[in-house]
Amino acid sequence: MEDVKSLILSLEQQQVEAFNKGDVDKILSFFNPDIVGFSSTKHDRFTGLEGLRGTFEYYLQKTTKLEYSISDPSTQVFGDTAILSFYWLVATTFGKTRREVQGRGTHVYRNENGEWKIVHEHFSRAHHAYEK
Repeated sequence: MEDVKSLILSLEQQQVEAFNKGDVDKILSFFNPDIVGFSSTKHDRFTGLEGLRGTFEYYLQKTTKLEYSISDPSTQVFGDTAILSFYWLVATTFGKTRREVQGRGTHVYRNENGEWKIVHEHFSRAHHAYEK
């Protein structure tokens, strides 16, 4: 099981690297073509790789420099299914303006024919409590 957890974390880190390079096609290669999920960029559920592409392009179009990272990952494995939950941070820079957006994410992986692909994604932005 530890080998699967290490593999899932490695796949996720490869995704982070591809995102930071702006390589959308590489990012999409980690996902099942029938992916369904929720993005932090819009309210509506997305379906399929083209729907998912729009969530990545949203960030890439709004920046001259992009930094994406994940922290505190936790992986659960249930046979041919693995769930990875984590915190994420996206920092965009456009000109001299830097903006950070943070939140929580979950990827559900499924092993089909020896290949782990993400079949569901759920990203949500963090909401910070405010003091009165």
